Amino acid sequence: MSSPIRIPLSQPDITDAEVTAVVQVLRSARLSLGPKLEEFESAIAEYVQAEHAVALSSGTSGLCLGLQALGIGEGDEVIVPSFTFIAAANAIRYVRATPVFVDIRPLTLNLDPEAVRRAITPRTRAIMVVHTFGYPADLGELRQIADEHHLDLVEDACEALGGEYGDRKVGVLGKFGVFSFYPNKPITTGEGGLLVTQDAALASTVRALGNQGRSDQDNWNEHSLTGYNHRLPEMSCALGIAQLSRIESILARRADLAREYAECLKVLCPEVEIPPLHASNGRISWFCFVPRLPVSFTGSLRDMLIQKMAALGIQCRAYFSPVHRMRPYARYASCDLPVTTDVSSRTLALPFFNQLQSQQILEVCHSLRDVMSSLTTQ
Repeated sequence: MSSPIRIPLSQPDITDAEVTAVVQVLRSARLSLGPKLEEFESAIAEYVQAEHAVALSSGTSGLCLGLQALGIGEGDEVIVPSFTFIAAANAIRYVRATPVFVDIRPLTLNLDPEAVRRAITPRTRAIMVVHTFGYPADLGELRQIADEHHLDLVEDACEALGGEYGDRKVGVLGKFGVFSFYPNKPITTGEGGLLVTQDAALASTVRALGNQGRSDQDNWNEHSLTGYNHRLPEMSCALGIAQLSRIESILARRADLAREYAECLKVLCPEVEIPPLHASNGRISWFCFVPRLPVSFTGSLRDMLIQKMAALGIQCRAYFSPVHRMRPYARYASCDLPVTTDVSSRTLALPFFNQLQSQQILEVCHSLRDVMSSLTTQ
């Protein structure tokens, strides 16, 4: 029988203030499309300095509806990294466009601009930038490429709320940006996402698509578009508002945790490759802490390490698997993405969440050292 997990990979940070906010909505007469939705959208828009914000049921919804609002569809290609969560590629498929997977830079794990440039064809319509693990991508160079080829640049900032490129928040430097508020993110709405843009027409279209196709000019039973139900309920919005009020202290706390991990690993596991603690082009929004194991720990040995850590009550995970090698994308399996292949075989996500304590970080690092040692001496 396996040991219970004592130190989870992630967990939401919910205080009494959040509970109170949700309960107040439950005691009101509005559970959907009410004042908390408008307040949450306005709060996020102000925080990232976006003209428009549309709250939705997930980050995936935002990516999908944003692409649809841009008119991207069958016959079009969208450049995207394979080293990311599958939702980025799925959103492209949902609108019947074709994902074109390109490689990443080995340090930042974000899109390699030169690889992007080589992948552009006459069918390319957009570049989907992912700010991997909250590290800001090279938006300056990628925007230049997009402008040169008359492409839309869109930001998957689902892991990066509060991250910055230069002196601006990520998410507002492309045609649109999308954030996620899943429970493993720095702030959460339970399930939920949000699209930001400076384009009023795009925001209006996304809002209509997410609300059964009903535009701002339509009456209750009129629908101008063929839409969906991607609404975010009032309870989630109330939770998001309360969480957002603490975001700067949360992000500072997570940056401190990343530094603690780095210091501890340098001493106890010097062979482990530590992620960069600072972004040369802005500010990291620490979504998770993902070092890389030595080459000798790829494949089955990494899986054994994860199992042995779990047996000690510590949850770890491989992060990410290349999307182009997953079953739904089997026809892309032959893509030559050497950095993605190498990095994905060695990443190990360690427990990382707002309430993580220094003693727990020390235990994780000591356990990682001991397990790695035991596996290399077998």
